[in-house]
Amino acid sequence: MEAVALEEIQNCVVKLRSNPQRRKNQVYVGCGAGFGGDRPMAALKLLERVEELNYIVLECLAERTLADRYQVMLSGGKGFDPRVKEWLSVLLPLALDREVCIITNMGAIDPPGAQKEILDLASSLGLEITVAVAYESSISGPENSVLSNESMGVAEGRSTYLGAAPIVHCLETYKPHVIITSRVADAALFLAPMVYELGWNWNDFDKLAQGTLASHLLECGCQLTGGYFMHPGDAYRDFSFEQLRDLSLPYAEVSYKGEVCVGKAKGSGGLLSYSTCAEQLLYEVGDPANYITPDLVVDFSDVQFHQISQDKVHCKGAKPSDLRGPEKLLQLFPTPNGWKGWGEISYGGQECLRRAQAAEYLVRSWMNERYPGIEEKIIAYVMGYDSVKANGGDNDSRHSSKEVIDVRLRMDGLFEQEEHADGFVEEFIALYTNGPAGGGGISTGRKNELTLQKLLIDRENIFWQANAKNSAIPGSLSTNGKKKNRYTGSFAAGIQQRLNTKLDEPAPPVSAPAPSGSEIALYRVAHSRAGDKGNDLNLSIIPHFPDDIGRLRTVITPEWVKGSLSPLLDHSSFPDDRAIEHRNNLLERVAVEIYDVLGISSLNIVVRNILDGGVNCSRRVDRHGKTLSDLILCRKVILPP
Repeated sequence: MEAVALEEIQNCVVKLRSNPQRRKNQVYVGCGAGFGGDRPMAALKLLERVEELNYIVLECLAERTLADRYQVMLSGGKGFDPRVKEWLSVLLPLALDREVCIITNMGAIDPPGAQKEILDLASSLGLEITVAVAYESSISGPENSVLSNESMGVAEGRSTYLGAAPIVHCLETYKPHVIITSRVADAALFLAPMVYELGWNWNDFDKLAQGTLASHLLECGCQLTGGYFMHPGDAYRDFSFEQLRDLSLPYAEVSYKGEVCVGKAKGSGGLLSYSTCAEQLLYEVGDPANYITPDLVVDFSDVQFHQISQDKVHCKGAKPSDLRGPEKLLQLFPTPNGWKGWGEISYGGQECLRRAQAAEYLVRSWMNERYPGIEEKIIAYVMGYDSVKANGGDNDSRHSSKEVIDVRLRMDGLFEQEEHADGFVEEFIALYTNGPAGGGGISTGRKNELTLQKLLIDRENIFWQANAKNSAIPGSLSTNGKKKNRYTGSFAAGIQQRLNTKLDEPAPPVSAPAPSGSEIALYRVAHSRAGDKGNDLNLSIIPHFPDDIGRLRTVITPEWVKGSLSPLLDHSSFPDDRAIEHRNNLLERVAVEIYDVLGISSLNIVVRNILDGGVNCSRRVDRHGKTLSDLILCRKVILPP
């Protein structure tokens, strides 16, 4: 490997670009991954099917995966995503052939390590490429002076949400085939190639707002094109398993004027529609009028979607918020948060629910005997009965114990001391010979937990650095990545043959006003998607018939939301009076904010302090709170005339 440029270090103060050039009138940016567990083969399909692509972005880093990488690196493992080699093995040959640049945040805590991994891979494949890295730095300039403790961060595992500028710098300076980053805001990964190719500057606020809209719609991958949307039994969201199997990852077509269309591969399955776009628009945005990114604060309140074809939607109406750009950047830093101990056991047949209740009672009693007062650190739920609280607090919607014939008790404790987590595991295993009859399939575990604390840091105190290196290839094997090299990998032909077969698109039903005056499930009126931001839940309510929004506003109140979500705060499936009092005390800390989103006639709901501490330390089976959309939708409502 040979460095083609020295390390360049800059702070995050916004600096206008000097004479930015418009290289294209429109740019095509695709999403190859929307989270760390996405599918490389799906990204390859997008490359095969959408030949216009200029860039493909692999967004694979989240708060949970960032904390995991930090823990792995502390124990001597890789600080970057261990699947980066797998992903690039699949995508790199075809991306080079199509002259598509790959941008990814799979560098996580160690982008230079990921850079070396990719360069070694390219060398083994006989590919001569340039790989750039852009990542947060703990040094302030060429003198390598150490910053203050508040902002040096990187050495302590701290990680700041960087904006698009470091990626734009790499594109301008190195013309790389691959760019690896550390923690960069999701939208910034997609916005950067738009800024670079379309000649935008950092004060082109209207264009940046539209670019951020496109980026936010793309960042979660197939959630825009029918993934996480299909719902059997819901007339507005039901389509076949085959349609779901043939999902296409999305891409955006963005013009230099800021005109945006999002699309999926022609003839692919899934669904790209007003409804899928609306769900993704509100996903984890908080206040839609002030969606904060490092590059711009955007107002999504008046965004509208117009269907152009089955595979393309026009998106307009994003505008800069009055706040413009944020003066501070969000920094995460890992903090020890105790020890998690957990256990599961299954019961089936007659009165299995009562036996699960007895098992929970025993483990709590044994723990309290061993460590007095410790049982309050433990929560329990019964999978197959109430683990995701989908009964929504309706007592008459729970099955009686005689109707339930297959359950699995899970208990989770978050303790201050490792000894307590070990003790919990020991007591849970004792159910085998000391618990009720017929329990089996015990599994247990314990883990040191981290939580990510959040700080807002002045831009001038956050630094990033960049460099680029070439893969080293023996002369006889060299194939210059900057030339067209026809991809002949084993994946292409078989995939293309399958994809030439077009599936019938689902025909959405014609929406009509929901009935009034009678009790109906919210499913019949609206759809929803839930997501998390730390300890807060973000939940959308999107009516099937837009004019129903006025009637929904009279029903969906902060009090109604708190009442619907209150079962989440139960520490047991069988709460006694003391547990109910504890739940009510926790409920007092919960705050609900409801925002009108006029452009798509919807509501966005933010519920503070409801997720048991957030994804990195929650004791719930659904740490992200994603199942809570169905908890809300199964609630009964009576709409006024």
